[in-house]
Amino acid sequence: MDYQGGKAYGQLKAEQMKALEEINEQFRTGGKYDDVEDFDEKLAKYQQQFMEFDENNSGDIDIMELKRMMEKLGQAKTHLELKKMIAEVDTNNSGTIHYDEFLNMMLGKRSTILKLILMFEEKSREKEKPKGLPPKRTLDSLP
Repeated sequence: MDYQGGKAYGQLKAEQMKALEEINEQFRTGGKYDDVEDFDEKLAKYQQQFMEFDENNSGDIDIMELKRMMEKLGQAKTHLELKKMIAEVDTNNSGTIHYDEFLNMMLGKRSTILKLILMFEEKSREKEKPKGLPPKRTLDSLP
């Protein structure tokens, strides 16, 4: 794989985006998740999340990408725990998490460790951070 940046990287990202969009379309027309609220918004959010974690744009999240992802979320795991997390989601026994497996995990009813961690991380991101300068304080307001 060529890890060159610039135009080649942009083309690679565009190809990956197109491939993931095709899988999204299969999920839209499949009818399995018709009861899910805000389905299109969730698909777009999960696609973005998957692309962020698939560092080498292979279309799969392997054990090293999962390890780096968990470290970024502040949830470092052992090699055995990572293998167990992949095994929970991996339906075709490839040893990696493919995008359709990722979507089935995130949209499905079954709770997996990875799904819980990703949902927790998403909730912690949602907190609105104050904008602008902090309020002025006087000496009287200090303890």
